[in-house]
Order: sequence, then structure tokens, then C-alpha cells
Amino acid sequence: MADKQFDVLVIGGGPGGYVAAIRAAQLGFKTACAESNPYADPKGEPRLGGTCLNVGCIPSKALLHTSHLFEEAEHSFEGQGIKVSGKVSIDVPTMIGRKDKVVDQLTQGIKGLFKKNKVTFLAGHGSFESAGPGGYVVKVGNESVEAKHVIIATGSKPRHLPGIPVDNKIVCDNVGALDFDSVPKKLGVIGAGVIGLEMGSVWRRLGSEVTVLEALPDFMPFADTDVAKEALKVFGKQGLDIKTGVKIGETKVGKKGVSLAYTDKDGKEATLECDRLVVSVGRVPNTDGLNAGAVGLNVNERGQIIVDGHCATNLPNVYAVGDVVRGPMLAHKAMEEAVMVAEIIAGQAGHCNLDLVPGVIYTSPEIAWVGKTEQQLKAEGVAYRAGKIPFMANGRALGSGDPTGFVKMLACAQTDRILGVHIIGANASELISEAVVAMEFGAASEDLARICHAHPTLSEVVHEAALAVDKRPLHF
Repeated sequence: MADKQFDVLVIGGGPGGYVAAIRAAQLGFKTACAESNPYADPKGEPRLGGTCLNVGCIPSKALLHTSHLFEEAEHSFEGQGIKVSGKVSIDVPTMIGRKDKVVDQLTQGIKGLFKKNKVTFLAGHGSFESAGPGGYVVKVGNESVEAKHVIIATGSKPRHLPGIPVDNKIVCDNVGALDFDSVPKKLGVIGAGVIGLEMGSVWRRLGSEVTVLEALPDFMPFADTDVAKEALKVFGKQGLDIKTGVKIGETKVGKKGVSLAYTDKDGKEATLECDRLVVSVGRVPNTDGLNAGAVGLNVNERGQIIVDGHCATNLPNVYAVGDVVRGPMLAHKAMEEAVMVAEIIAGQAGHCNLDLVPGVIYTSPEIAWVGKTEQQLKAEGVAYRAGKIPFMANGRALGSGDPTGFVKMLACAQTDRILGVHIIGANASELISEAVVAMEFGAASEDLARICHAHPTLSEVVHEAALAVDKRPLHF
């Protein structure tokens, strides 16, 4: 006999998990959320929010913001007539402390949301015990919980490389990269993905000499080619030394640094000596502790739970969302799937369009995209028209002193329906939402071209890109 019974049990308290629990409770279900977050707060209490709030999206953006302000003060203030007496310096412990306060405020806020929505928080690791006529029995800590419906949202963990042990002091993954106690003189980064570029940017701005080693032959192959080329050029000017086509060799880790042998894209052997090394080579689903075999839950060779288009598993009334299933490992994707599943359990028509999940890299300039890239359309044989407008032609961008980058819009040559939007520039993370809304409603580029955009704003570049699809831009 289980110790507690619920209508819905969510395993995992990250973005997918806590949102699923809140929405299920809003829909009238007796709901619980189990979380064994290893990122305990200073009081030793488990934290909700998962990787995203504790050691991912939120703390990294706090550090990116602080490092951006530091670089502005050091290099840009003078050009705008702002005088700073003395040398600008960074107090790393204070920066890290501010980051920790932001994390604490948000994670405590989720506990408040649980209380507001009457969600029961169960502190402990959740794993399946059995399935029966009343639902599923799940072990949470030292007690057994029975639930009619189970939503798995256990997230992901960093992928590590063999032969390069991570101690999160000298050799770090995304967790350790957020907690340096000082600015390393030389920083090595393995992997030129989102985490590698963001963390490399943080410490480069603060004074590190940063070298990024990427195994793939092309830089940012997931992005539109024009965006990737522009980003590589801009990051190079900023001081990020990005090497692609690299093969990692022997790595020696000492108390004061790392010696990493590698072969470059031309086959030349080289060695990278650095004070700290960040390993950012992707993430793997957190499914190994679920005891999936106890109930016959299907998990593939990559550790992903196999689901259909509505996140239903092979088991009745068991769903999985977020990083443990197919699709991009993004917090906002997990949240949308979470709402969809809760509403499906309630008999509603839940929906999540994986084709229109936006991607963002919070470097400077920011990079954001949604839909198809130009190379994808070419490979698929889709006839399209393109409009591309630089921020250099925009009054707001020039006035703010950051006119880097462009907006590129791709539309079907026959129907004019928008197929993809790609942005590199200031506030790209905010600008991309207009494209997502437009594409979700099946808009044509002409629709955006006919909409009045406030002046002066950066969003006018999106407007001009839509006009440029029809070769009639007004300001370029």
C-alpha cells in the first residue's frame, strides 16, 4: 500500500516538471512533484528549478549581464562621453554572489507557486516500483507514492569526455564554469556550442585569454550559414580564438592548470596550456535512475524516453517531457510540452509545435532563430525568397552604439509564407518572438511588411527584412 496517492505525479522539478505540476493542479488534479535536486541551497534544502534555474539558463545570464556591463565600462563608455576615473576592475566573488542571489530568489519563488497552486512538493529521488490497477507506484525518498498519471521530467546532465576527469575546480562542466573564484589568465573551452560560447564570452570579457576547441569541421552548423559566418567573424574580433576540426589528444591535469594536446584541422599537432578548462560537449538525458525496467518503460540507446507527438510513452497514462525526450534540450520547449501534457490528461487539446521552438545564444551579439535555415531549404529543394537587412541601417541600433549583425527572413517563393527567421544582433532573443508568433499563425512576409512597427526600435529591422523579401526595403 502506497504512503500517498495522487492524480498526477511529476518526477523532476525543472522547467518541464514544475510547469507540468502547476498546470495539472490548475486543472483540478491532486498533484505532487518529486525532486532530488543535487543543487541544495546554503541551508541544505533541495531546490526546485532543475539545471536551468540552478546551474544553467538563469545563472549564466546573470554572469553574462555583469560581464557585459564590465566590458561596456572598460571599452565603450569613453566613446559616449562617460568618464570613469581609475581602472575598471571586477570583484569576482561579488559577481558570483549576485548570481547566487538571483538563483535563490527564483528557486524560492517556485516553492511559493507550488503553495499557491496547492502542489505537494516531495523531496527525494523518484523511481518506478510497479504498475497496478490504481496506477503507478513510485519510490520517492523513503516513501512509496501512487499516482494515476505520471509525468517524467528528469532533465539532463553534462556529457563528459573519457580521459578528461571533471572536478569542477580545474576542469569544469557548466556547473563549475559558473563558480570560478577568480578570472583565469588562460581559459580553454572544449565545444563551440551554446554553453561553450556563452561561458567563453563571460570570462573573455573579464580578461581571460580564451581558446575554443571544436571537433566539428564547421562553426555553428546548426545555424544559418550567413549567421554562423558573421558570428565567427565578430567573435574573432572580440578575442575568442575558435578552432574547428580539432581532435583532442592526451590531457594532463595538474593542481594549477591543464595541458591539452590536440590536432588541428590541417593535421598539425599542438598543445593548449590553460589555467582552467571548460568541457561543454553536449548533454545526456537523466533517465538512468528511473528504474524504467520495473514497469517496461521504453528507453532508446541514447537514454531518451521514446514518446509520440504528444509526449505519451508506451505505457498508459505515463508521459515524458523536456530533455529526456526527442527535440532540442531547451527550457522553453520543456515548458510547452509540460502544459500540453497536463491539458491532454484533462481531456483538452494540448499542443506543442516543435518546428517553431526558437533557439537563442546569449552572446554579444545575441543570436536567435526559428524555422528553416537557408541551407535546409536548399537541401529540401524548396523555392524561397530571402530578405536581409543589417542593423547598421537602423537608427536605434546606431544610437545605442551596437549596430552589429542583421535580420534575415526566408519565405516560400510560391505562397510567401515565412519559413525561417535568423537574427544576429542586440536583443535578438526578444526580437525573435515576433517571428515565432507570425509563423505559428501561418503569416506571410507581406503580413509583417504591412504591420506598423514603432520608431525608433530594433524591431524595425524585422519589418525591413520582410519588405526586403519583396525587394522593396525603405531604409536600405
